[in-house]
Amino acid sequence: MVVPKWTDEQLNAAFAALADPVRRALIARLSRSPATVNELAEPFPITKQAVSKHLQVLEQARLITRTRDGQRRPCHLDPAALEAVTGWIDRQRLVAEQQFRRLDTVLENLKEKEP
Repeated sequence: MVVPKWTDEQLNAAFAALADPVRRALIARLSRSPATVNELAEPFPITKQAVSKHLQVLEQARLITRTRDGQRRPCHLDPAALEAVTGWIDRQRLVAEQQFRRLDTVLENLKEKEP
């Protein structure tokens, strides 16, 4: 799968959406299978309207999509969107790992020079 690169604005929206624990729980639930608002709202002690607003934020951040199936409007997780977000995280992790490896090399060289 080709991981799309997102703009800073798109990443900001995705991370802002994922900052909320309810929205992260919705993403986790949708990772198992598509679901309607009623199905998604079931485990939460909040109204269906509140869940709908959380879903709107996730949809605006392009993390989920909705389709129409007769009267149903199931929500679907967009795996490519999550790949874009995790791709950004992975790139940052690799940069940090390279810096730590360089630091390890410097520290090893200093140890070898000690009497």
